[in-house]
Amino acid sequence: MICGHSSHHPRPVEVYRGRLVLYGCGDAINDYEGISGYEQFRGELRLLYLASVTADTGALAALHMVPMQARNMRLRHANNADGLWMGAALKRISQPFGSRISTRSDGTLILRT
Repeated sequence: MICGHSSHHPRPVEVYRGRLVLYGCGDAINDYEGISGYEQFRGELRLLYLASVTADTGALAALHMVPMQARNMRLRHANNADGLWMGAALKRISQPFGSRISTRSDGTLILRT
């Protein structure tokens, strides 16, 4: 698994040779709240990445992503509209990498390989 960090907006998800590549996981919690001028990137929305890999090969078995919202140095589940926004953004930017993202009824995003 390869994890990029420090992006503060959705970045692509890819499976390369069976291994997970996350181009930017961002910060789960940070102290950048309140910085203006970048609202279109929705920096308050975050994803919790829950990856399962096979023990013997390290190949990706499953990836679930939970949309969260940061406020006052705390995380809470994103509301439905914000989760849908995050899912649509992730689908759009991950598609060129051959990744398909679907949304479960509870708002969890699932990588379909």
